[in-house]
Amino acid sequence: MDYKKVYEEWLTNPFFDEATRQELAAIKDDEKEIKERFYTDLEFGTAGLRGIIGAGTNRMNNYIVAKATQGLANYIKQRKKQAKGVAIAYDSRHCSPEFADVAALCLAANGIKAYVFESLRPTPELSFAVRYLGCVAGINVTASHNPPEYNGYKVYWEDGAQITPPHDAGIMREVKAISVQDAITMPKQEAIHEGLYEVIGKEIDDAYMAELKKLVLHQECIDKYGKELKIVYTPLHGTGNIPARRILRELGFENVYVVPEQELPDGDFPTVSYPNPEAAEAFELALALAKQHDADLVLATDPDADRLGVYVKDKDGEYHCLTGNMSGSLLAEYELSQIKATKGLPADGALIKSIVTTNLVNEMAKSYGVKLVEVLTGFKFIGQKMLEFETKHNGTYLFGFEESYGCLIGTHARDKDAIVATMALCEAAAYYRSQGKTLWDAMIDIYEKYGYHVDAIHTLTLKGIEGLEKIKSIMDQLKSHTPKEIAGLEVLWARNYDNDTATNMKNKVVVPTGLPKSNVVYYELEGGAWLCVRPSGTEPKIKFYYGVIGRDFDDAQKKSEEFGEAVNKMIEYMM
Repeated sequence: MDYKKVYEEWLTNPFFDEATRQELAAIKDDEKEIKERFYTDLEFGTAGLRGIIGAGTNRMNNYIVAKATQGLANYIKQRKKQAKGVAIAYDSRHCSPEFADVAALCLAANGIKAYVFESLRPTPELSFAVRYLGCVAGINVTASHNPPEYNGYKVYWEDGAQITPPHDAGIMREVKAISVQDAITMPKQEAIHEGLYEVIGKEIDDAYMAELKKLVLHQECIDKYGKELKIVYTPLHGTGNIPARRILRELGFENVYVVPEQELPDGDFPTVSYPNPEAAEAFELALALAKQHDADLVLATDPDADRLGVYVKDKDGEYHCLTGNMSGSLLAEYELSQIKATKGLPADGALIKSIVTTNLVNEMAKSYGVKLVEVLTGFKFIGQKMLEFETKHNGTYLFGFEESYGCLIGTHARDKDAIVATMALCEAAAYYRSQGKTLWDAMIDIYEKYGYHVDAIHTLTLKGIEGLEKIKSIMDQLKSHTPKEIAGLEVLWARNYDNDTATNMKNKVVVPTGLPKSNVVYYELEGGAWLCVRPSGTEPKIKFYYGVIGRDFDDAQKKSEEFGEAVNKMIEYMM
């Protein structure tokens, strides 16, 4: 692609609106910026679109959204499922309502009804709505926890999960086959008049809340302790504010304090550099409020409310940060133990996790006699397994989670759900209080039972064209030269998911990984340690995940720090 020719086309063709052409005229003397915007098309990948907002083929804008939607519409029509319609939700980011409308009006022009939420809603509710309304697909306009200059576009299929094979490849093929000028839209009033644009809201909200309430295991503990537990919550300027507060209020949690500076939706995310509940800075205001009210737990949802960050207070009044692995393990233990106690675990019960998620739950699954299923990174693969369980009758879903602060309790949705996680964690706090314990006590009990697993991640950001090349170079080095040891620990097995091989490093026996092709390497090390490396699918980053096991909490923390230092040296060597 000659990016200069494409730039000139966008700059001069009246197909593009005046605002777009003016924005591009303003960069006519900035060769680097022109190249960044036009050297490639913003890729419609297996997770949809995600990019910086702006004019250009490598940016998020109305034309790119319309192109993606036209490709989706073509795929739906090929499968003769246009009568089922498509549900559309959006978050608090800049241009989210506009992108949602562009998508809806493109679908309408193709004779496909769009069900559009009246205002911002969390990702899990979109997943729920697809299933509740019987739609063929869903579109969610969100960039999750990316910085404010980003937005994105996720596609869901009729099972309520993000698209997986064969639909992902089919939709990608259709999107790639057309140009931005092939996309069609129709006027909004015409779409409404033709019954092809329907606003949705309260009915879906109420049905979603009703499904969450069915998942409560110990309402009696909430009734007894919900009035005294103190909870601080922040939606980080996103979609979680109304649904999270509603479910807690309706269940009986009376002392919920919302961070006022972060309560209202704001696409600038003015109180944080980026709205990520994994980041310590996201909790600064919440922790200050927690100390003011002596709160028992502190919760933060990301802008589209599919991921939950957590701090819990111990009996000495100190607040402890729970990583996604820790909070996921805490919820998994609570759900498994209390389902067993109240209903009994099904014989074919299964716990699902991604390959980069803590191995602590491997031991948990063994303890409860449930099947452990590992999938590639991306919650859509957990959703795919849930669909397999239902269609093949070969498993009962009990719990699923990823290390990246996302989990799902129940089968009402097929994506991460921070609203149900908020509800369940507060319920667990009430239950453990009835046992004379804090959530931190419960976390320590888990470590004592299954071993002190400490897991961490090192993320390297490499932006631009040069960054992509460097990420590729690192992955190529790891695939072609398996290290004999890492951090002084012998490599026992090396998995290369790109060519579906798992190699025993002692006897060189090679077996399949059993998972789909993916740009990932994974090393099993002596002593239960491990390292996994993969590029991010949504950001210009390469991620190094690792885990160790210690004799106690302090020993595990020390081992983790030493392992992290070894990973840093490994990165320096490969750079």
